[in-house]
Amino acid sequence: MAITMTETAAKHIRNQVEKSGKGVGLRLGVKKSGCSGFVYSFDIAQEVLETDVVFESFGAKVLVDAGNMAFLEGTQLDYVKQGLGHVFKFNNPNVKNQCGCGESFAV
Repeated sequence: MAITMTETAAKHIRNQVEKSGKGVGLRLGVKKSGCSGFVYSFDIAQEVLETDVVFESFGAKVLVDAGNMAFLEGTQLDYVKQGLGHVFKFNNPNVKNQCGCGESFAV
């Protein structure tokens, strides 16, 4: 399986990488936090690391440390309008439970 992204998410990633002036894609991961156990982390990746697994779609790259793949395998990344702004939405088949606010999750 893989990490996939919608065309909308890919466009946003390409725009953010371009705006940063440097970088190769979006680094996606998880970290322990929140009331359910984990939260997503993401930032512009400055380089591809030896431990990265790289996924590319619609001209955008998502980099995931191999150690995070068990949490993210099969995830689809989307970029959607929510309220007055836009946010990344993670369609992650590994999530077993989410907190009430939707910020954190358990696998």
